[in-house]
Amino acid sequence: MADDCVRLLWEKIGCRADLRSTWTRSVIRHPSLDAAPFTEAVNTPRLHGSFNQLVGQGRWRARREPGLFVIRFPSAEDPGDAGWHIDGSFDVGGQWWVNLRSRGRALLMLFLFTDVGPDDAPTRIYIGSHIDVPPVLEPFGEAGTHFENIEAALPHVQKRRIAVATGKAGDVYLCHPFLVHAASWPHRGLNPRFISQPELPPVGRFCLARADENYSPVESATRFGLTIRYWG
Repeated sequence: MADDCVRLLWEKIGCRADLRSTWTRSVIRHPSLDAAPFTEAVNTPRLHGSFNQLVGQGRWRARREPGLFVIRFPSAEDPGDAGWHIDGSFDVGGQWWVNLRSRGRALLMLFLFTDVGPDDAPTRIYIGSHIDVPPVLEPFGEAGTHFENIEAALPHVQKRRIAVATGKAGDVYLCHPFLVHAASWPHRGLNPRFISQPELPPVGRFCLARADENYSPVESATRFGLTIRYWG
């Protein structure tokens, strides 16, 4: 499925897989196509089972496609988008915001459509950083804030170890939506790297005070983060 998606995308992005002279940009972004391989890639039984485990059965909605593709080409050029951040989840006046109950995003997902090794500009991840973000978001309440305003968490986050999201074509990382991550550069590998980074749409929003205490692992992690306060 990954290979089929990549083959179809090469036909759309104005470059050729077999002609390096057409690889003139460090990064190209292109939306998913309305084609069967894209729908199948985000709806395998194994993925759906994992969504149930992490988010809870009946608490997420299936996607039709894997969202925006970020295609990085071998290049030493600064792509200009390699800062540490969490992904925004909902639109406010054309800007991406986020709130404590993660409106609009049940999971952050990283779909690898090509092999991604350590030299292929893998996504960088601060391990455990999703625990540091809830105390920053809590004061903003239900309204939330622009996703860049989690910078208050970064001094503590930066004490954490960094991992890189390497793997084989077809691998998927399922992450807490508050995970702090960043692109990496330069791309020192030999081949373009195709990934997508869609949200898993939730049914409703996280509930952080359930009467039956039937919390999903994602909700439990958010609650745990609220018990650890680094901010005065």
